[in-house]
Amino acid sequence: MKSAYEIALERMERRGIERPKENALSDETREAVAEARRKAAAKLAEIEIMHRQQLAAQPDPAQRQQEEEGFQRERQRIEQRRDAEIERLRGDS
Repeated sequence: MKSAYEIALERMERRGIERPKENALSDETREAVAEARRKAAAKLAEIEIMHRQQLAAQPDPAQRQQEEEGFQRERQRIEQRRDAEIERLRGDS
């Protein structure tokens, strides 16, 4: 009897979708990925706290909008670095 996972994989293949990679990551690689995620989460929390403080102190709506745009750019930059680091770690395993 096939598992639900195996059935789902067969359906994906019939639709022309590639199977997910099944190569397992080593414990060392998993820990490195987790560490990269923890560092990014800490940095994101830090910039969000600073962002909220700056918004609270800023009465001008135009300046608030500019601060919000800067925050969004910085957030995307951190997330992109995190994702690139994770991909690099997975590629090295």
